[in-house]
Amino acid sequence: MAKYSAARPWLQTEAFWLLVYVVLVVGPLALLLLGERPRPGGFVWDFALALGYASLSMMGLQFALTARFKRATAPFGIDLIYYFHRHLASIATALLVVHALVLLLRYPDVVGRIDPRTAPGYMTAGWVALMAFLLLVASSLWRRLLRIEYDRWRRLHVVLAVVGLAAALWHVLGSASYLEPRWKYLLWLGLGVFWLGLVAYVRLVRPAWLLRRPWKVVEVRPERGRSWTVAVEPEQGPGLDYEAGQFAWLSLRASPFALREHPFSIASAPSRPGRLEFTIKELGDFTRTIGSIQPGERAWVDGPYGNFGVRRFPQSPGFVFMAGGVGIAPVISVLRDLADRGEQRSLWLFYGNRDVERIVFREELEQLASRLNLRVVHVLGEPPEGWQGERGFITAGVLNRHLPSDRDRLQYFVCGPEPMIRLCERSLRQLGISLKRLHSEIFDIA
Repeated sequence: MAKYSAARPWLQTEAFWLLVYVVLVVGPLALLLLGERPRPGGFVWDFALALGYASLSMMGLQFALTARFKRATAPFGIDLIYYFHRHLASIATALLVVHALVLLLRYPDVVGRIDPRTAPGYMTAGWVALMAFLLLVASSLWRRLLRIEYDRWRRLHVVLAVVGLAAALWHVLGSASYLEPRWKYLLWLGLGVFWLGLVAYVRLVRPAWLLRRPWKVVEVRPERGRSWTVAVEPEQGPGLDYEAGQFAWLSLRASPFALREHPFSIASAPSRPGRLEFTIKELGDFTRTIGSIQPGERAWVDGPYGNFGVRRFPQSPGFVFMAGGVGIAPVISVLRDLADRGEQRSLWLFYGNRDVERIVFREELEQLASRLNLRVVHVLGEPPEGWQGERGFITAGVLNRHLPSDRDRLQYFVCGPEPMIRLCERSLRQLGISLKRLHSEIFDIA
């Protein structure tokens, strides 16, 4: 395998980008404290307004988190960035709610009437922003409960985010609290332009770039477990330069402007350039129709993203993979690549499925086991009669029965839904293995 430097420049570390985020949120807020404070003053007033400005900063930066800047997301993995994005939106909205309640209860005369027919426009804009952000968070947290179709939810999500941010900016600039002298006003106006510029970049500039680089579907084949493999090739020019284990956003039967892209792990290996394969299970609104895709249809690919791969660990004596169902997709990419490169280190795959007929790539895994120093351990929830293998879930007991005594020197990779990742974390802790050695790919980042 090619060598991968373990030492990273400061600009590529998690600490640096976390510091950048904190500075971008706290920095503009701290600058507002310079100079005289507006009426009515006092700690409660200052605290309430600080919550409002902090919430606006956090909401504005949400567009940066979803802009897929590779340099900023690489240290974390973009799946973790989206997870971070989801929780920060809830925190920012909570801050905004507290901001509004404190002012409404403590300073009703300053807040004035809520009725939009008599209230100043900038105050009405503040209430519009609050309602937009509340609807945004509620529709995101309870999308499945509310039965909102994914693509429709994405469009609603974008509209609510833009309306909320624009209304919040109108409210802040209209009230002008803490925005004297004029340079403070211009600072926050500039921040607003920057945040809305991020929206234009994500929804207009990036899709326009992708539109110039179309791909075409060359094969659609069924797999076990209600899964399909969709193979695409570029219509012209080179393919995608990626590492085994990464993923990409795939658009099918819609242009990149349509907000109908979906993240899928790349199942093919970079050792076989040109062609990309995505193995997709029929799980959601879009994926239920994946089997109807026909060769020759156009596609667009935005990627690669993620850092779910083994090339960062050239000194590791071996690797352990844990996957559930179609979570095998990034793992099969890594295994195919390792086999093509003649890897000799020890490998283990713990693969959980409900039954034998749902084991995706079952025959290929047997072939890969003969080409690699790979031990495949199938864990079935509903095993057939006479099954001699592992049952239930991938627990500490299962791992303990198959891993060597020096297991604490290995690197561990898990791909699946959050409950599976939590179970793997608990299992590794029970075995005395540091979670620093666990690298996860969250299965559902939508």
